[in-house]
Amino acid sequence: MHMTRWFIKMAAWLAVALSLSGCGYNDFQRLDETTKSAWSEVVNQYQRRADLIDNLVATVKGEANFEQETLTKVIEARAKATSIQVTPETLNNPEAFKQFQAAQGELSSALSRLMVTVERYPDLKANKAFAELRVALEGTENRIAVARGRYIQAVQEYNVLARSFPTNLTAMVFGYHAKENFSVTNEAAISTAPRVQFGPATAASR
Repeated sequence: MHMTRWFIKMAAWLAVALSLSGCGYNDFQRLDETTKSAWSEVVNQYQRRADLIDNLVATVKGEANFEQETLTKVIEARAKATSIQVTPETLNNPEAFKQFQAAQGELSSALSRLMVTVERYPDLKANKAFAELRVALEGTENRIAVARGRYIQAVQEYNVLARSFPTNLTAMVFGYHAKENFSVTNEAAISTAPRVQFGPATAASR
């Protein structure tokens, strides 16, 4: 009798497991973790950029008569970007996600203007510390682009699963909502990311 009940319970659990697997539950688990991992890498790379910009600002401050308005905007944009607390839950909060996007976009724009302004200061361009920071920033911008690309792809796969039938029913039952992704407008801004390549004076100084 006990063995019969045990077999019935096992069969029931097996049926549930197969049902969950067939309706995409396991795929939701996998893709949810993938998007969180991709998001963490995006945040890490933006933080790395913020740290480099902090050092960059300190170096630029040493240049006599440097345009203060441009430098101040970079400082303010960096402060705003780093003040926003981001967690995996940000992916499910449209407003928080948009704020994060906007702040990073403002920092990118301010950094771009700074790099353009630097072209008018040959001594600063020839500064070894500044040159090294420019190289590091260029590498970080590339890493940001790669991390964002991976995140975008991960979210697209997840959202297709969340919106397609019959896996959308599983999403409703278990609370798997579509995640926020980078907007088309924001992607256009990223495609014109800060140019940190060396100018003639910098190249000559290496």
